[in-house]
Amino acid sequence: MPYHNEYSGIAALSICESLLLALNDGNILPESEIMGVLEDAAATHSQAVGSEFNVEMHSAVAALINQIIAGGNSVRRR
Repeated sequence: MPYHNEYSGIAALSICESLLLALNDGNILPESEIMGVLEDAAATHSQAVGSEFNVEMHSAVAALINQIIAGGNSVRRR
């Protein structure tokens, strides 16, 4: 499987988004908490240091998380 890491990442993202939706739908976590989790994750990646490749990779991850936040994919907006 030449794209195993990509497929694993996409599967993990899909599972996490489904879990966030389930936590919100089940009234376990409110939308504000879910958004906080996503914002914390994005902030952590945007503050990464290291090699140019490492910083670039973490910046791309932060950008993806911020797109998820902007798109509202992980919560059902009420």
